[in-house]
Amino acid sequence: MEQATDATRRTRLANERTELAWWRTGLAALAVALAVGRVVPELSDSSAHWPYLVVGVCFGIYGIAALAYGSWRRRSIERDLSAGHFPEAAGTVHTVIAAGGVLLGLLTVVLILVD
Repeated sequence: MEQATDATRRTRLANERTELAWWRTGLAALAVALAVGRVVPELSDSSAHWPYLVVGVCFGIYGIAALAYGSWRRRSIERDLSAGHFPEAAGTVHTVIAAGGVLLGLLTVVLILVD
């Protein structure tokens, strides 16, 4: 029984670290949203600021989604552990959010290179 308790404790600690990683990602995305949407257009010579605003809003939505997903994931795993079940592996939402971050990063690079 000691082995199972230790594994559950490690899983809970790993779950907390993972939630903090999602929060860190979300907060960084919100900072990038502010930078891309407000700071970069001011530094740019281009007269078209709307593309930066659109990408900034997308980063803001992505940041909020990462924060929400991290919190939801932690609660879901805690609920499974409390019920004595082994948590399910990361699902489709995890993949979509991760792919969204990569897509936004590429879009930002393209936007800066085109300008």
